[in-house]
Amino acid sequence: MADVTNARTSQNGSEPSTAELVQRATEQVSRLVRDELALARAELTQKGKHAGIGIGLFGGGGAMAFFGLGALVAAAILLLDLVLPAWAAALIVAVALFLVAGVLALLGKKQVSRAVPPVPADTVRSLRADVDTVTAAVKDRGRS
Repeated sequence: MADVTNARTSQNGSEPSTAELVQRATEQVSRLVRDELALARAELTQKGKHAGIGIGLFGGGGAMAFFGLGALVAAAILLLDLVLPAWAAALIVAVALFLVAGVLALLGKKQVSRAVPPVPADTVRSLRADVDTVTAAVKDRGRS
């Protein structure tokens, strides 16, 4: 963007022609679009990684909850059998598995929240700043 705002004269020292200005603008807009697309791609890749990790952790939490349910079923069966040490042990295992499931679910939620919304916010801000700079340069050019 420095080329638009700082390049007031052409190579021969006079004001640049309209053709030169159009050529410069075309080159700069093309470069700007490529750079903004690269930034958006990098930002979306980062958010995709967080979403993938979060989904994996949610899946791990679900698996732990499934095992916890199995342990609770085993505890209920053993409770009916009235063998106190066995059901107490199964209940302790079930509680431990549910705690692990809860921790994994919270970690997964945190990762997914870091990935949402999937809009490349940094790129949008940068693009708005670029448009404002070009608009200001065009307005200044029109006044002189």
